[in-house]
Amino acid sequence: MLAASGFVTIALFLVAVLSRRVSVLIALTALPVLVAVATGHGGALGTLIGGGLVKVAPVAIMITFAVLYFSLMIDAGLFDPAVARVLRWAKGDPLKITVGTAVLTLLVALDGDGASTFLITVSALLPIYDRLGMRRIVLAAVVCLGAGVMNLVPWGGPTARAMAALHLGSGDIFVPAIPAMVAGILWVLLAAFLIGRSERRRLGVVELDDVVPAPEPRTGWARFRFWFNVVLTLALVGVLLAQLFPLEVVFVVAFVVAVIVNRPKWEQQQELFAKHGSNVVLVTTMIFAAGVFTGILGGTGMIQAMAHWLVGIIPDGAGGALPVLVAVTSMPLSLVFTPDAYYFGVLPVLAETSAALGGSPAEIGTAAILGQMTTGFPLSPLTASTFILVGMCGVELGAHQRFVFKWAFGTTLVMTVVALLTGAISF
Repeated sequence: MLAASGFVTIALFLVAVLSRRVSVLIALTALPVLVAVATGHGGALGTLIGGGLVKVAPVAIMITFAVLYFSLMIDAGLFDPAVARVLRWAKGDPLKITVGTAVLTLLVALDGDGASTFLITVSALLPIYDRLGMRRIVLAAVVCLGAGVMNLVPWGGPTARAMAALHLGSGDIFVPAIPAMVAGILWVLLAAFLIGRSERRRLGVVELDDVVPAPEPRTGWARFRFWFNVVLTLALVGVLLAQLFPLEVVFVVAFVVAVIVNRPKWEQQQELFAKHGSNVVLVTTMIFAAGVFTGILGGTGMIQAMAHWLVGIIPDGAGGALPVLVAVTSMPLSLVFTPDAYYFGVLPVLAETSAALGGSPAEIGTAAILGQMTTGFPLSPLTASTFILVGMCGVELGAHQRFVFKWAFGTTLVMTVVALLTGAISF
């Protein structure tokens, strides 16, 4: 009975989300509540929902302050010198421009927001591509690759969803994937080099001395503030990688320090919240709604029951291949499942199935983020930011998908191999 109820809930959730007739927020909350009442668990709803919300609260806090922190750093011009330096280095060489596009995207995408990444990088680079006669589809592809691999960061949507859905921390899901992510970044740079080389062969090198104006020199307090932000951000990244403190604590402290230095006045802070608050509210609301969903399905035993049913139909010896299967299929399935549908509807069942077979739920989470709406999100028609990218570049979605799919899938395959070699996932 529990397994059947769980599968019905998952099916209704997927139909509701994929049909786009019901908002994700309603699907994550109303559906499990109705099923819980129908199966006789209505009296325990307070306990079930409360337990789910408590478990996802650290993730929601971390995302809130991480998005605000990196939004503040971008507004403060932390990455402006890097942008200017890369553009001046590239000048009129299509190969250097393409590699520089990848580098800039990797930097800007640190905030974990695909839409802002596309807005910033395409706005900066599109005039140069047009001036050199480079294909706009190359710009869309390279930005897609860079933003995709950087979407693995814990404050990005997919990893945050995986942590919330499985009630695990970044040390369980993201940290084991860091070597794979580094390999993915190197693959993106290699792909940019190969794509750029073909553009250089097609166009040659054009000598341009005024590709980008010289940056405005910083003096006095502005100079101090810039270098303070550099040191603070490097320290933040170091603490995150070393896992010295929980992520939510690190980002709360870092943001408070950063806002005191960069936006000391209340009016300035209000402006920051007004500008970026909508992104924060949208993501954190989904995380808390996911807490309701997983709290009910997990607390009632539906997820465990579904997993036990799946264990009974999986052939002997095939369970060990589950993490690899999840990893390899993760990127193509970005074209089929929205991130909410996959991470909140499919992933918990796969993780519980792996646990019942003697595997690790954390491995399934790590495997999923190697492609599911990370490398796959900037070419999926199910994400609005994809249309920002192709719209700004002026390319057709189908042409973009055909051009970049093999490179994006290659990123996932490279990361999967490295994850296997480093033990992040097992076979």
